[in-house]
Parts: sequence; C-alpha cells; structure tokens
Amino acid sequence: MKQTYARALVTGASSGFGEHFARQLSARGTALVLVARRGERLEKLAAELGTEIEILPADLTDPVGLAVVEDRLRDAANPVDLLVNNAGVGTTGAFAKLPVEGETGKVALNVMALMRLCHAALPRMTEAGHGGILNVSSLSGTTPAPRAATYGATKAFVTSLSESLNRESRKHGVHVTALLPGPAPTELTEAGFENLLPRLFWQAPEAIVARGLAAVAAGKPVCIPSRALSIATVTGSRMPRSFQYLVGDRLFGSK
Repeated sequence: MKQTYARALVTGASSGFGEHFARQLSARGTALVLVARRGERLEKLAAELGTEIEILPADLTDPVGLAVVEDRLRDAANPVDLLVNNAGVGTTGAFAKLPVEGETGKVALNVMALMRLCHAALPRMTEAGHGGILNVSSLSGTTPAPRAATYGATKAFVTSLSESLNRESRKHGVHVTALLPGPAPTELTEAGFENLLPRLFWQAPEAIVARGLAAVAAGKPVCIPSRALSIATVTGSRMPRSFQYLVGDRLFGSK
C-alpha cells in the first residue's frame, strides 16, 4: 500500500536534488523541515514554497548541528513521517593524492550522519506504524569506482544499510528505500565530479526525485530511476569482476 506523508525533513535542501525534493513535496501539500548549511538559501527557497516550512541551518558533520536535527526527528509533538537523507558530498581524484580531511569528511556526511539520522527517526516511526526514509545513494556504489573510491564506498554503505532497514522496518509499516541515481546535472557534477557515462544516459534531477518519492511511498527497497541503467546494473553485476573493473575505469576515468 502506498503511503502519503504529512511532514518531511529533507537534508541538503539548499540545492540540487534536495531543492527538487522540497519543491515536489511542497506541491503535494507536505509540510517541510529543510536542513542545509546555507541558511540564506533555505530562506530564499522557503519564500517560494506554499506549505508550512521550518528551517534548520545545520552542518551535519558537526556534532552540535547533527544533534539538533536528530532531536527534531525525535519530536513526537510535530512528527516527521518522511526523512529524505539527501545531503552528501563527492569529489574525484586519485585516492592517494586527495587530502585525507576531505575523504574523512565524505564518510562523516555520507555515512555517519545518514546512519545517525535513520537511527533517530526510526523508533518514533515504528511506534506510530507509519513513516518513510529515502536515502539518496548512487550507482557509483554498485561498481568499482576508481578516482571516486571513498565516494563509491560510502554509497555502497548507504544502499546496504537501506536494504537491511527495509527488511527490518516494513513489518512495522515503515518504508526504507535507497535511491540510486546515475549522473545528473547538479552542483556536484558542475563542480567537476567526473563521470564519463554518455550524456544519453544522464537524467533530469526532477525525474530522479519524482521516481524516488514514488518508490519510498510504494515501499520499494531500491530504486534505480533510469530503466536503461537499471538493466545495465543488473546485467553488469552478473559479469566477471574483471569486466566490472573495465566498466569502472571507463565511467570514472581511471588514470
């Protein structure tokens, strides 16, 4: 049975997928809690939306900021029944040459913050017998990702965690879904995140977001929004690992 949501908390809401999540949910009449580091962008976005909006400027890699968002998810007086874990960061380059602070920062945001927010949200949702968590992962986590090694590893964690939580939580009426987009024109790619997949396979962020929201409402454990990339991913996973290495080299520009 498909779920509807009265209030959603969206992380990384100031741009990219997060902004599109906010706009599409608001258009459906969903009240929003918008989280991002850039409070001024959240204010500007909130002024354009028509539903009830709360703004929580927070850096999810900072323990204080993360705790504020965790506390909001535990609030039973104004419950959040959809958590969209969209905040994430990625860069490309040879692992040994990238600053270690940046790599640990990816783990802190893409893995630790996401896991903690899931942990904060689930108890109240399972007690209510209703809720959803949509974790934005990536197809980068399904294949070796040279020059995006840490990013790909964090996204593999997100997908694995989401599938496991889906199996744990579905009997309590809570849907957990991993959204695995391929490349899309967002600030991440515009900032130089390398992906050599032909533009034919790129998708509009609006379409990716719409399919992710439909998937979590329907209780699907994994959503690959592109049919062509879904077929390629399933087919590729059955290929010898040596073939997968070649694909990873081609997609991420191994040098």
